Amino acid sequence: MSQSDHIIIEGHRHIPYQRVNYEAHEQKEISAAFYEHLDARRSVRDFSSRPVSRKVIEDLIMTASTAPSGAHKQPWTFCAVSSADIKSKIRTAAEKEERESYESRMSERWLKDLKPMGTNAIKPFLEIAPWLIIVFKRVYEIDPDGKKHNNYYVNESVGIACGMLITAIHNAGLVTLTHTPSPMNFLTKVLDRPSNERAFLLLPVGYPADTAYVPDIKRKTLNDVAVFYD
Repeated sequence: MSQSDHIIIEGHRHIPYQRVNYEAHEQKEISAAFYEHLDARRSVRDFSSRPVSRKVIEDLIMTASTAPSGAHKQPWTFCAVSSADIKSKIRTAAEKEERESYESRMSERWLKDLKPMGTNAIKPFLEIAPWLIIVFKRVYEIDPDGKKHNNYYVNESVGIACGMLITAIHNAGLVTLTHTPSPMNFLTKVLDRPSNERAFLLLPVGYPADTAYVPDIKRKTLNDVAVFYD
């Protein structure tokens, strides 16, 4: 049965969904290979200053922008920073917040849980990595008349986009690290973002250093993370 090129639903044009059809055995091979590919992903703190093309960063951001969002509002802004001056300002402000967190904001249990990660308040990767991508969530939109219009499921939508961005970074042979210095209000000021945007996540992006180490930790097994109801 052939499909028409579109139909109208509630006054809006809908087009046929196009997809690739895989055989069952192909699905198993593809899903297993993709899992193995992503299972090699790690959060890396030792970066190289080796340049990364702006076009690659643009493609990574556009990949993240394919994420689903509440009512298709796409409530995100990706700020890509390669300026050494701006990266320096971000590092200075981030380390100030991190020092306060490590010294007074974090509980003893939190600090204990972080020990295997080998982290501290010093964040050289914020200047060494060739790019920083700061993801902002757009809490509401402002129309030309200055009226506010709320977005929907903003945290969920932006969170999914961030996951897809991290996946795209790994897929491109690059590394990243989820960095959330709290509070992150300083990013709004440093990057001169509008009042409807809130900093959500900071991702340094680049190549790993020639000698880069990551914690020797294990991921949970399938039985630990999933329950099947057959």
